[in-house]
Amino acid sequence: MTCLVDLMRPRIGFAALRLLETAGCRVVVPDAQTCCGQPGYNAGEFDSARALALKLADEFADCEYVVVPSGSCAGMIRVHYPTLFAHDAIHRERVAQLAARTYELTDFLVRFANVTALPGRFEGTLTYHDACSGLRELGIQRQPRALLAKLPGAKLVEMPDATTCCGFGGTFSNKYGEISSAMAGRKCAAIGQTGADAVVAGDLGCLLNIEGRLRRLGDDNTKVLHVAEVLAGEPE
Repeated sequence: MTCLVDLMRPRIGFAALRLLETAGCRVVVPDAQTCCGQPGYNAGEFDSARALALKLADEFADCEYVVVPSGSCAGMIRVHYPTLFAHDAIHRERVAQLAARTYELTDFLVRFANVTALPGRFEGTLTYHDACSGLRELGIQRQPRALLAKLPGAKLVEMPDATTCCGFGGTFSNKYGEISSAMAGRKCAAIGQTGADAVVAGDLGCLLNIEGRLRRLGDDNTKVLHVAEVLAGEPE
């Protein structure tokens, strides 16, 4: 469960849980789990990021896999944790082991779960936005599309420049608001060109940025959904 999911849209976490349990996994969510340290790391607060990384490593020490419904948080653990501890002989190996068994949700489902059927259903057209961290740090592109192709009723329509940034970029959208707004506007225009009923992505930060811009532009109809929500559908 990522910080944004926990605070802004908990149903994504429950959707991820449903997908994993449907795939036969036993899921554990540590009660004391907090942030992975990504915001501090991005702001140059490396000491606080290390402290949170070690806390997370302890909390998930007994888990065979760590599965994250966010490319940016999974990328933080898989790509940036080893960098943070590259010169720490005491903790380096423990952190490297955590990084090696951490996966973004759709990547895990495609690699290990052998998903043949999904609990969700979507009647209509979808377009997919490739979030930057998942795409560029973890190679998340084929995996969500492969799963969406198994979704009953759904038709995927690719938007122009699907891999172009939406303008969120964590603190980037706060530091460079005008640039971020222009980038989000271009992303929304690309979404509009598809005529899709919904835009789907794997990072809630991107989704919040896109949805906010769509609504300010007067689009109250296009649904903005996390890929887990679409694949899992509504609980029975």
